[in-house]
Amino acid sequence: MEDRPGLEPSPVPPTETPAPSYVAAPVPAYVAPPAAPVREAHRAPRRGVGFGGVLLAALLGGLIGAAAVGLATPYIEQAYGPAVEVSVPASQVSVSTTLAMPTEPIEAVAAKVVPSVVNIAVEVRDAFGTSSAVGSGVIVRSDGYILTNNHVVENATKIVVRLGTTDLPATVVGTDPTSDLAVIKIAKTGLPAATIGESGSLQVGETVIAVGSPFGLDKTVTSGIVSALHRTNLGQTGVSSYTNLIQTDAPINPGNSGGALADLSGAVVGINTLILSPTGQLGTSQSAGIGFAIPIDFAKTIADQLIAGIKITHPFLGVSAATVTPAIAQYYGLPVSSGALVQQVSPGSPAEAAGIRVADIIVSMDGQKIATSEDVFAAIQAAKIGQQVQVEVVRGSRHLTLQVTLGSH
Repeated sequence: MEDRPGLEPSPVPPTETPAPSYVAAPVPAYVAPPAAPVREAHRAPRRGVGFGGVLLAALLGGLIGAAAVGLATPYIEQAYGPAVEVSVPASQVSVSTTLAMPTEPIEAVAAKVVPSVVNIAVEVRDAFGTSSAVGSGVIVRSDGYILTNNHVVENATKIVVRLGTTDLPATVVGTDPTSDLAVIKIAKTGLPAATIGESGSLQVGETVIAVGSPFGLDKTVTSGIVSALHRTNLGQTGVSSYTNLIQTDAPINPGNSGGALADLSGAVVGINTLILSPTGQLGTSQSAGIGFAIPIDFAKTIADQLIAGIKITHPFLGVSAATVTPAIAQYYGLPVSSGALVQQVSPGSPAEAAGIRVADIIVSMDGQKIATSEDVFAAIQAAKIGQQVQVEVVRGSRHLTLQVTLGSH
């Protein structure tokens, strides 16, 4: 079990239920020879190969953080009593309107980014035969290193990168299934490496463009805005967990996986990875104006380690949590107005060993305030494997400090 804040079960007033999130579905796209049945390279059940029972749907975590509290509702009501209807005055709601100013028109941004984004075609052979898939990648070094999603190249027996009209074979340098990132390499130098930006400086409402190969149509450019930041998606897609994602309404479709999300300076700020299905059915997913990208600050760190041959490991606590908001706290009569409500504790995890329980509210870690479920993830990612962390939780009327030794996964 990953540390995956923001699981969205049944709705709880005063929020609404988010639609389920899915990784993009099989691509009916053109792929270079051999002419085999085509399947999209996003992490999803591969059409015609019987993986539907293997892969669970990815839930749209964090879209409405309060709704996630529903899973632990019986525990909350047992500890704190029944919920009470409340409302939040409009005067308490504020919206920041400060946005980064465009530095280049979209045409100029596209001209800068497009040469650094490639089409990736793969062949996968398994017990059901050979099939083909398509995805995207971002050139991160001029000597042939390309960053993409792990699910684009996972289990591939052959990888071909298309540069303009030239197809070149590629090899896998390294993969990190947990973060769904991978680096591949082609034997060519002098490539147009992408300008790497800073995802940490992004603002909601900022204009961005997505570049990739939707349905195999390479060098496709779409535009939109940053719809939200710090989205958390609990994806039971193999061992991947998606956290702290950038949400955008720039159209992203099957085949965009591994492509670039860029700001108006032409710098890559994210790696496009997930989409929200309008139908909720795997195999028919397409853009619904809600897509997600892995922040480049994190993705570049993983890429650098993969290129250096470093084995990727991640600190592990072993909880799923949901954000406690003032409205939720008042609704349930919770003793604190912010924090991370523990929904699940993985059996055998460091959290279980330390005595953390479902319905505990994490309010601090090593003295740092925890206001949201994302704060828990950030604190864990900033720590080291084997590190002892003091976790303060609220359990009913008690404040407890528990010592957790972080594991790895």
